[in-house]
Amino acid sequence: MSKDEKDTAEAPKKSKKMLLMIIVVAVVALLGGGAGAFFMLRGDSAEAAPPEKGAVKAIDTQLTINLADGHYLKMGFALQQTADAAEEVETSEALNLAIETYTGMTVAELSTEKGREAAKEELLKKVVKAYTEDDKKMVMDIYFTQFVTQ
Repeated sequence: MSKDEKDTAEAPKKSKKMLLMIIVVAVVALLGGGAGAFFMLRGDSAEAAPPEKGAVKAIDTQLTINLADGHYLKMGFALQQTADAAEEVETSEALNLAIETYTGMTVAELSTEKGREAAKEELLKKVVKAYTEDDKKMVMDIYFTQFVTQ
C-alpha cells in the first residue's frame, strides 16, 4: 500500500469523527438553549401576572420621622392589599418598617423623585415580605397620602 492510499483511507475516518463531533456539539447547544429559554420564559410569565388587587387599608396614624441633620419627614400611607388577604391587615408592622427605613435619611435623598422612588421600593420590599403568609402576598403596594420634609 502506497502512502497516498493510506492518506485516502484515513481521510474518511477523520471526516466521520469530525462530523459526529459537530453533531454532538450542535445537539448539546440546542438542548442547552432550549432549556435556558424554557426557564427564562417560565420566570417571566410568573412575574407578568401580579396578584389581583383587594381593599386599600388606609393607615390613620401620621408618622413624624427624624431625618439626618435635624430635619424631619412627616408621612402617611395606605396599604394596597391583594385579593388573597382574607381580612384587613394589622398595620403596626408596616408603620415600624417605615420608621426603620426612613430614619436617618437626608432631605437631599428624599427631595428628588428618583430618591423617593428608591426609598419607597425599599419600604415596599420589606412590607411585602412582612405581609406574606404561606407564599401568599397580603400586601402588594404602598400609596403615600402625605409626604413632607422639613
